[in-house]
Amino acid sequence: MEPLRGRSAELGRLLEALRAADQGTASLTVVTGEPGIGKSALLHAAMEQAERHGFLVATAAAHQTDNISPLASLAPALRAGKDPLIGTEHFLELAALNTQPLWLAERLADLMRQRLVGAATLVVLDDAQWSDPLTGFVLRVAISRLADARLMWLLATRPTPGGVADQLVDAVRDQLPVHAVQLAPLDTEAVLQIAADRLNHAVDPALSVRLGGAQGVPFLVEQIVAGLYVADKPLAEGPLPDGLIEGVRRRTAGTTELCRALLRTAAVFGSEFRLEDVAVLMSEGVARLAEPLDEAIRAGLLADSGARLTFRHELLRAAVLADVPPSAQRALHSAIADQLLRSEQGASAAAPHILATAAVGDLAAISTLRTAARDLLTTMSITALSVIQETFELTPVDHPIRGEVGADVIDILLITRQYDAARAFAEDLLGGTPLYQGPVSAELAARIRLLLAPQEWALGLLDASRLVVDGAPRHLAERLAAYRVVAGAEKPFATDDLVASAVLEIARAERAAAEGRFVAARDAYAAARSRRGGSASGGSAVGGSAVGGLVGDGSAVDELAGERTAGGHALGTPPAVRVELAELLCRAQAGEPAAVLQRVKEGLGVGDSWLAPQLAVLRAQLELAVGNLSAAVEAAHASLRWSAELHDPSTEPAARQVLALVALLRGDLSAARTAPDEPVRALLAMADGDATAAHRLLTASLDYPNRLELLVHAATRTQDTASGTAHAVAKLLAEHAATTPTAATTGAAQLVAAANERDLTALADAVDQLRSTGRQLLLAEAEELHGRVELEHGDRRTGVAALERALDSYTELGATALAVPVQAALQAAGVRRRRWAAVPTRPESGWEALTPMERKVALLVADGHTNRSAAEELVLSASTVGTHLRNVFSKLGVNSRVQLTRLVLQRFASPPNA
Repeated sequence: MEPLRGRSAELGRLLEALRAADQGTASLTVVTGEPGIGKSALLHAAMEQAERHGFLVATAAAHQTDNISPLASLAPALRAGKDPLIGTEHFLELAALNTQPLWLAERLADLMRQRLVGAATLVVLDDAQWSDPLTGFVLRVAISRLADARLMWLLATRPTPGGVADQLVDAVRDQLPVHAVQLAPLDTEAVLQIAADRLNHAVDPALSVRLGGAQGVPFLVEQIVAGLYVADKPLAEGPLPDGLIEGVRRRTAGTTELCRALLRTAAVFGSEFRLEDVAVLMSEGVARLAEPLDEAIRAGLLADSGARLTFRHELLRAAVLADVPPSAQRALHSAIADQLLRSEQGASAAAPHILATAAVGDLAAISTLRTAARDLLTTMSITALSVIQETFELTPVDHPIRGEVGADVIDILLITRQYDAARAFAEDLLGGTPLYQGPVSAELAARIRLLLAPQEWALGLLDASRLVVDGAPRHLAERLAAYRVVAGAEKPFATDDLVASAVLEIARAERAAAEGRFVAARDAYAAARSRRGGSASGGSAVGGSAVGGLVGDGSAVDELAGERTAGGHALGTPPAVRVELAELLCRAQAGEPAAVLQRVKEGLGVGDSWLAPQLAVLRAQLELAVGNLSAAVEAAHASLRWSAELHDPSTEPAARQVLALVALLRGDLSAARTAPDEPVRALLAMADGDATAAHRLLTASLDYPNRLELLVHAATRTQDTASGTAHAVAKLLAEHAATTPTAATTGAAQLVAAANERDLTALADAVDQLRSTGRQLLLAEAEELHGRVELEHGDRRTGVAALERALDSYTELGATALAVPVQAALQAAGVRRRRWAAVPTRPESGWEALTPMERKVALLVADGHTNRSAAEELVLSASTVGTHLRNVFSKLGVNSRVQLTRLVLQRFASPPNA
């Protein structure tokens, strides 16, 4: 390998990162520079050093054509060498996941972690600016997941603001160190050294003068020495120096005409190509091109890897292409497109060449590009979107086909999860704007509305006024009407259309769920999923391979289904995974949390990865319901992580809600304040000593996580008898049990009612009933309530036994905050244990350092009370309140009532006793 000249400082930074990786500090380094500045040479020097130090080295280079194949840019790095990062069997497993990018990335990270045990590794990607979209996404996830590995990621890229490298840096900078290396032109000494290396002798004065024309660009230095760059030409401001064009002309002047024709044809094909493709295009036999190919290789323009031929540098290809007249380029692009369409490579491979030549109004090109976009959807949806958007620009603004292509754009925007862009595009398309000035038929308008409706339902954004299209075909009109029923604008109706029937079942399910009839809602969602109106793939949406559409056997569908989406589903079909997710939520509320939890675990990792955040947050809620606090936290964090990676913030509030509830159970009040919804605020106020706050838990919605536990908690811990909280809880629980009669709801209702009536027999029966629910926190709350009532009635033996069971459960589950008052109650009852549950040590400063009485004083003073009025409120002396207030000032680091009030207002999003 040639020595690296003039880059000792830059190489030193890479070697520092390598040493850090060897010691366990993973990092990402991005080398940036203009074409020809020496990025590849620097990467090769780093790889050579890494191999010398025993690193496992994996390398790949992206190409301009990578965006039509999933993971094309990164795959060579995974599979290269005698001992690749990913074995054949596992690589085929990854290939099957290319339509589920999140699961692919997660699986790849797992496989790499297994492979990298005990090995320091360098992963290199050159020309990252051309990475395919899937490679960019997978890198973001894998780098974050492997932040604790002995691993260095090294990328080289041209300056592309907002490109792959910038997106990657923004995504991972919080997970591991990120280093930026910017390559500048070389100094004169380095330029002369490079020339001497290539010549194997010192540089003569005449050449030294010519080398000045390279202006410190290593690639041009090498081309001057090779005779492929004329240094007396001024260095152009653009990407292609004039001197390079002239140098390539001179160098190829001595080759045969067939060699020059081969180079020109290959330059139009792209930076890499197959000799047989060029041979067909030139109407020459492959054998006849062997000698011209050898000439091109000896001229320093082409390189032969065996399977494919490549230009030695993209700038060399551009220099050859500059000598191909525009008309000839167009003709060659057209011929290449025709050839690819006839071959097994098809429309997707031909699309770039068609786009290079197609003119506005070229209906044949438009038709082929629409096919290419559909073909690309199964593997490269982002590229499919780019193709269809460019196709739309080729359609005349007043031609009817523009509306059809526009519908394709909306369809693919939705498939790529760009709902806002799809809706905005649809409004422009239908609104008579300059975007489309052709006729909008009722059928086209209905189709576009039905493309949007399923996603609008899933996002809770249905607008009935947008779902009316006069004159639409009957089956489309019925589907629109069904969505208006879901939106609450119409009443249900009879239909034999399969899609409309399924949507009407969803409307029935949502009405039932809103009324708390979760069993009925569950059954209605299941009925919706059973309708035959979409993909005939079969299986379950959450745990199987279906990624959209209702699941069915596909029989008798075509007659009624009408138009289908680009994803193959009947137009207007609700997404199957969304329907099943809604069904699972109702199943959980209908007393099946353990079964639903198992179902969700099966779905995570194999279902639709775009719904990973929703599945994870549902799992978090279910783990909380059955008392697995650590698993609930893990799932909530996974939901937040996947939400960020998929740019879908919709589940973030629910995930933070779970984290806050677990933090409250564990006694971490500071962490709990990250999700200040009303029930969390009420629980915080109770922890702060607010005797009235328990009543505020009654406002928790029917589907609130752990609503039963919260209501029982309110009945158990309330100290505000005047408000009638316990009786209000009994009423709510009785209503819940009536609409959703499960062991958990009926047991909780009987529990609180018996406690209010002091019916000890019924109270014990209710606790027994709750033992079968699998909800450990609910059972522990029941045991606590039972124990307190029994102690109140003088049955120390039964009461202590129940409280001890509650304490053991709280301790085992990690619900420390609930264990502490139970422990205090047992101690007050004279119970002595060798070892009590550990009570958290009170901090010395901050809000958590305050005692319950100090918190009450702080809240009253912040609410405007004087010491005397606060004393009257708390039935204390004014001097005692003053002592508490001084302690509050000391622990909170404030020295005035104004500062205390400001601190309390900052801590609570709304008044703490509201």
